[in-house]
Amino acid sequence: MKRSKKEPRPRKKDAPRPAPRQQFAALPWRVSEENKVEVLLVTSRDTRRWVIPKGWPMKGRKPHIVAAIEAQQEAGLHGKVEKSKLGDFEYEKRMKGGGAVDCVVEVYALRVEQQRKKWREKGQRVTYWFDYAVAAQQVDEPGLKELILAFGKGLER
Repeated sequence: MKRSKKEPRPRKKDAPRPAPRQQFAALPWRVSEENKVEVLLVTSRDTRRWVIPKGWPMKGRKPHIVAAIEAQQEAGLHGKVEKSKLGDFEYEKRMKGGGAVDCVVEVYALRVEQQRKKWREKGQRVTYWFDYAVAAQQVDEPGLKELILAFGKGLER
């Protein structure tokens, strides 16, 4: 039976799972004209799932700076990124070769001031502003859902 490209390769039952790989992400947010908290989501390049901008560590760059860079590259966003992490979540990243790797993602809040008209990955992704509660329902990762909901509720007070 042939596997599709999107299907991860099965792991051997007795093989130990490698430690999760680290990634850093931005949770882009703003307050709408109706005074509602909104979160920007982007589609992943391969699976087209709704996600937040994230990426691998960059040598010599602090995690919150990496998160801001990823938000600029993946969604054209500029704003104020928090230096302390909002939280983290885990997910299984599907790799191009068909395999998968476990990742733990540190998330940093990014208050968006501007979205550029052009950016590096514009033709590869879709971006959309959602009410935070709707954004939480759009993402697949349970830990990310919880982060978005807690963040939005915390700002509503």
